[in-house]
Amino acid sequence: MTDTGVGPIGRVIVLLGGDSAEREVSIRSGNAVTDALQSAGYRVEPLDPACLPLDQFAWRPDDVCFLALHGAAGEDGRVQRWLQDHGICYTGSGPEASQNAMRKSAAKTIWNDLGLPTPPWLCVAGNQPPEQWLPAAIRLGKSLVVKPDDQGSSIGLRLVSAPDEIAAAVAHAAQFGSVVLIERFVPGREITATLLGRTALPLIEVESADSVFDYQAKYSSSATRYRLPAPLEPMIADEVQKTALAAAEALGVEGLSRVDLRLDPQGRLWLLEVNTTPGMTARSLAPRAAQAAGMPLPQLCDWLVRQAAAAKRQRERGEVRFERLSKPLRAASSDRAAASPSAPAQSRPDR
Repeated sequence: MTDTGVGPIGRVIVLLGGDSAEREVSIRSGNAVTDALQSAGYRVEPLDPACLPLDQFAWRPDDVCFLALHGAAGEDGRVQRWLQDHGICYTGSGPEASQNAMRKSAAKTIWNDLGLPTPPWLCVAGNQPPEQWLPAAIRLGKSLVVKPDDQGSSIGLRLVSAPDEIAAAVAHAAQFGSVVLIERFVPGREITATLLGRTALPLIEVESADSVFDYQAKYSSSATRYRLPAPLEPMIADEVQKTALAAAEALGVEGLSRVDLRLDPQGRLWLLEVNTTPGMTARSLAPRAAQAAGMPLPQLCDWLVRQAAAAKRQRERGEVRFERLSKPLRAASSDRAAASPSAPAQSRPDR
C-alpha cells in the first residue's frame, strides 16, 4: 500500500484496450502508463474490459483506476459514471465533462454560448439523405473537415475541398458514428495545449505532411513534425493558453487534458476539441509537453494518481473543484456562429 499524502492507495488499475476503434492506441497508452507507474513504486494491474467486464473485476476500496481507455466507451462518460457510482477512485474528468468533450458538437455549443471561438459547423445523421443537409454544408465554406461527432484520434476524418466530395466523406465518417460533424476548415497552424488541471504546459505546433492531423499522422507517419515549444510570439502563446484554459473550464475538465486549436493566417484562434483522456504513447503530445516542463512520464502518472485520490476525497466532502462556466467570457462576434446540432439541415449565421 502506498501513502501519497492524500490517503493510502493499494493498487492502481490501468484501464486499457476495450472494443472501440482506438483499441490499439489504448493498449499502447496503457502499457506505457503501467511501466511508468511501476517505476514510480506503485502496484499496478492492467485491466482490459473487452476481456473482463468491470463488474466482474474484484475491486478493492483503496484502488485507483487510471483511465487509459480511449474511444467512445472510455471517454464519453459511461465508464466514469460506472466507477463513480461504485465508489471507485479514477483519473481524469467526471461523467458530464467527459460526455461533453467527446461529443464535439456539444463542446462547440457550450463554447459558442460563452463566446469562445470555434469554426462554424453542422451535424447530420449518417443515414440522412444528402439533399437535406448538403446546401447548408456548402454554405459553411469551400474547404470542410468531416468527422464522426464522437470519436477521437481523428478516426474517420476527411478534408474535402469540393461539394461533390462531401457526401462520400459523410458516409465514411458514418462508419464510425451515427452522427457526423461537418466543420469549416481553418487554414493555418495546428497548435495543441496540454493542461494539468488549470496549469498550461509548453505548447506544441504540429506540422503534418497533409493539411490535417489525422490518425496516420498522429500514430504512424514519419513526416509529422512537432515543434516544442511552439515558435509563437509571447502574446500569441499567452492567448493560446488562456483560450485553452477557458475551453477546458467551460466543459468542467479535470486532470490531464489536451486542447487542439488552429491559428489562422490573420492571427485568430479557433477551438477544435478537448481530449479528456490524451494518448500516453511515445508519440503522444501530452507526455511530450509534460517532459518539456520537467515532468517525465512516471512523475506525470504519479501526479494524476494523487490528483484522482484528492478529487475523490473532495467529492466525498461535497466540495466543488472545477465548476463549469455559466456566463459568457465575451460577446460572440458575427463570424462565429454554428449550425444547431438539433437541426442538422439548418445553419445559424456564421459566428
